[in-house]
Amino acid sequence: MNSALPPAEGPLAGFKILEIAGVGPTQFAGMLLADMGAEVIRVDRLHAADLGIPIPARFNLMNRSRASMAVDLKSDEGIEVVLRLCEGADALFEGFRPGVMERLGLAPDICMDRNPRLVYGRMTGWGQSGPLAQAAGHDPNYLAVAGVLGALEGPDHGPATPLNLIGDGGGALYLVMGLLAALLETSRSGRGQVIDAAISDSSASLMTLYYGLLAAGLWKDRRGANLFDGAAPFLRSYRTRDDEYIVVAALEDRFYAEFLGELDLADDGLEGRMDPARWPRISARLEEVIGSKTRAEWVEIMEGTDACVSPVLSLGEALDHPHNRARGTFTNFDGIPQPATAPRFDRTPGAIGSPPAAPGENTRSVLRAWGFEGDTIEDLEARGIVAQSPASSDTHKD
Repeated sequence: MNSALPPAEGPLAGFKILEIAGVGPTQFAGMLLADMGAEVIRVDRLHAADLGIPIPARFNLMNRSRASMAVDLKSDEGIEVVLRLCEGADALFEGFRPGVMERLGLAPDICMDRNPRLVYGRMTGWGQSGPLAQAAGHDPNYLAVAGVLGALEGPDHGPATPLNLIGDGGGALYLVMGLLAALLETSRSGRGQVIDAAISDSSASLMTLYYGLLAAGLWKDRRGANLFDGAAPFLRSYRTRDDEYIVVAALEDRFYAEFLGELDLADDGLEGRMDPARWPRISARLEEVIGSKTRAEWVEIMEGTDACVSPVLSLGEALDHPHNRARGTFTNFDGIPQPATAPRFDRTPGAIGSPPAAPGENTRSVLRAWGFEGDTIEDLEARGIVAQSPASSDTHKD
């Protein structure tokens, strides 16, 4: 047996990666890497941490496709277990505050002393340096300092509090990009390196377009006054007669012309759309017309055209949309509807490898697969250095 789980498929098959368990961006990064075929081992602590949002293990979908082992990271013996795993890993990533891994005895130089080829990813909110590096925070804090939150309009024209897609999601993508880039470089140089991935940095990077527009004088530095922030009448959502919404994204002239044509408003004096002074009048007229029909009626009129109009769907509705069904955007795995793997590869497709593992569910099989002898595993477990989840079916002992 050379893997804690069945052999994975995907472009990263054969890569072995350690995930020092966390939540948010590192958890999402682990899912992405595992869905693409890497053998990702999630190293959980012996006792469940305060995750903020309690969720049963089976539904903690970002833990899918990889094994979990539970280790006492506060003991020297537990740290030695992780260091032995580092010897056979291609990469490790963690999401603690700066200095925590050093205090544990898992600093980059220590891990890379065991394996000079090891790629070491560090995911934080504020980064490894700077005056806020040691401060606690969550998505809205990082987005606020990066200039993102100030550009997103919410209720009463104040800043919005968006889903954690920009911060955690964007941070995870930058971490994964950094890990993959470093692994490519390591294949040439034979040397590992450390990636400092910060949510505040990645959020600022995602705003590159808007900082360019600001410098060019094409972006007003306030909410709700710009082309892409809901002020433009051809780039915003509208309420329908049944209190649902459609979104309009008729950015180009030809799409705007088709949009007006489908609304029978081609001759209604709604030209001059790029003049912000005309936006309130155009928006008011569109609100009136769009509010006269239901969302379903607008879908029937608009779908398949180049008017760039879509229904605003709930999570449950998105699962059943014909386009999503046709592409397999969502799948039902282990009885739970969830997003399928992305992106797609024509020759080495990724796949969901397993349901989410409970902390410590695969401890014994991970240790066996990574070269630990049966007697050693039994001794570590007996002394409380590692633990096997009692809910696990992995009861075999060598």
